Amino acid sequence: MHSQFQQKWPLPAQPMPIAIIGTGDIVNDAHMPAYRKAGFDVIGMYDIDRDRALAASAKWGVGRVYESLLDAAGNGADCVYDIATPPSAIADILPHLPDGAPVLIQKPMGDNLDQAQAIQSICRAKGLSAAVNFQLRFSPMMLAVRDAIRSGAIGDVLDIEVHLNILTPWEIFPFLKSMQRVEIAVHSIHYLDLIRSVVGEPESVFVRSLGDPRIPELAQTRTSLIMDYGRCLRVLLSINHNHRFGRKFQDATFRFEGTDGCAVVKLGLLLDYPHGEPDELWFCNVGGDWQKADLSGRWFPDAFANIMSNVQRYYRGEDPQLLTSVDDALQTMKLVESCFAQIDA
Repeated sequence: MHSQFQQKWPLPAQPMPIAIIGTGDIVNDAHMPAYRKAGFDVIGMYDIDRDRALAASAKWGVGRVYESLLDAAGNGADCVYDIATPPSAIADILPHLPDGAPVLIQKPMGDNLDQAQAIQSICRAKGLSAAVNFQLRFSPMMLAVRDAIRSGAIGDVLDIEVHLNILTPWEIFPFLKSMQRVEIAVHSIHYLDLIRSVVGEPESVFVRSLGDPRIPELAQTRTSLIMDYGRCLRVLLSINHNHRFGRKFQDATFRFEGTDGCAVVKLGLLLDYPHGEPDELWFCNVGGDWQKADLSGRWFPDAFANIMSNVQRYYRGEDPQLLTSVDDALQTMKLVESCFAQIDA
């Protein structure tokens, strides 16, 4: 049902080796499961915390733990460098990588717009084929939604709404405690990036992002955000990460409503993260019944293999476009900066 819509990114004809820099939870929860499933070869790992790198390499059977960043960069340009570090470290890592190499950078693209622009400048100066890991775009459910919208299956898009009422285990991301920008910068940035990839750039934004007295160590964990696209398209995000009252009224949905139909996505990953529930995708056309699409995979881990495939295929000349290139990702960072400009005003 609705199987005609794209859900997978084609694999590269000749997969490239991958060197991972940074071995935190996201690598164990998503990168490595995705790469194992896709058959990608991770040839080594590096982390400033060597014990953490040793533990990850042992868990996944990766044969080498690099002694230093320069040791990792010794693989040359015919290797994908998968940077999975906190955003503040990215600009210091990139200069050490081989000129011209393919790179996948964990989102966000730095802590702020200044860092994002510095990252873009480094990538251009070194000729890096660099993308930012905005992998929600590449999840099976969102690939299908974008394909449905592109094909006209739901008509002209009139309404996009993101509604989250969940309990996020922030304790597994200790580096966030030192950040002044949290919720939009590391979470809702996914939604902003996806939305602008579907309907383009908004004219303006109206936003408030708040902390919560129950989690005083984090700057923001709740967001209300309107993206202004003029008189026809309404875009709204309502985000609460602190619903501590059980599963019954938790919710994580993304609704795309058009003139002829509607697509609703359940972001199952966010319900009991990082284990999650199954993602769901539903379609309905005017006068018809809701139909559940058969999904070929989940946000975690499949999106990570799909975006890595785009990086490798673009580098090899198999894909015409690097969808989340640093140039495109900079536009998402500019949108995030617009949000925080309102919050800080």
